[in-house]
Amino acid sequence: MKKVDFNLSGRVALITGAGTGIGRAIAICLAQYGARICVHYHSSQKQAEQTLNEIKNTGSDGILIQADIANEKQADSIVDPVISKFGRLDILVNNAGSPIRRSKIEECSVELWKSVFDVNMTGAFIVTKKAIPHLRKTGNAAIVNIVSLSIQTGGANGSGPYAAAKGALLVFTRTLAKELAPEVRVNAVMPGVIETHHHEVFSTPERMEQYKKETPLGRNGTAEEVAGAVLYLVSDASSFTNGALIDINGGRFLR
Repeated sequence: MKKVDFNLSGRVALITGAGTGIGRAIAICLAQYGARICVHYHSSQKQAEQTLNEIKNTGSDGILIQADIANEKQADSIVDPVISKFGRLDILVNNAGSPIRRSKIEECSVELWKSVFDVNMTGAFIVTKKAIPHLRKTGNAAIVNIVSLSIQTGGANGSGPYAAAKGALLVFTRTLAKELAPEVRVNAVMPGVIETHHHEVFSTPERMEQYKKETPLGRNGTAEEVAGAVLYLVSDASSFTNGALIDINGGRFLR
C-alpha cells in the first residue's frame, strides 16, 4: 500500500495575505513540511516579518512580497519575485480577502461592490493567471482558494457583497480544476468561524459565543485547523482530489 505523503520538500509556495490569521498559519504549516514560502502581505509588514521568522525557524526558506492585491498592476507583479528568487512555483494559495465594510445590497455603492470583488476575486484571478505558466511547468502543482461559509448563508449583517465575491471564487476554482488538469489540481477550503483578527473586526464577542453554541463541536475553529486542510490539498496525499470544496466549520450546518 502506498504511503500517504505530506512531504513538500523542494516545492515553492506562494500564499497571499500571509502576514496574519489563516494565511500566516498556512505559511508556517507548509514550511514545517519542507516548502519554501513566499509571504505576500499588503499593510501588515511587522506581522509578515514575524511570519517569515517563524518559517525560517522551521529550517525552511522564504521571502516577503508586499503588494496591494486590489491594484491590478501590483497584483500582476506578485509572482515575479517568486520566480526570481526560487526559479519555480509549485503551490498557490489565494487567501487574501476582506469584506472591507458591511453594507446591505440596497445600500451598497458600485464603488464598494467593485472594491470587495477586487480584493476577494479579481486579485486572485490576476495572480493565478500570472502563476499558471509556472505551475504547469512542474507537472504536479496545486492551487487552493480560500472561500467563506458566507457562500452557504448568503452573508449576514451586510456581508452580501463579500459572500458574492467568495461565491465567484468557488466557481473560479471549479473552472480552473477543469482547465488546468492534469498538470495543476485546484481545490477550495471553506472556513467556518475561525478565531482570528477577522472576526475581532467583523463579529462581536457575543456573536462569537453564539457561534459556539450553534456548532456541534461546541467551539470555534483555529487558523491551524484550516492550514491542515490546505496541507492535505497541496500535498501528494490528495493526488486524486480536484475541484473539491472542504468545509472546516465544526459541523455547523448539521443542525
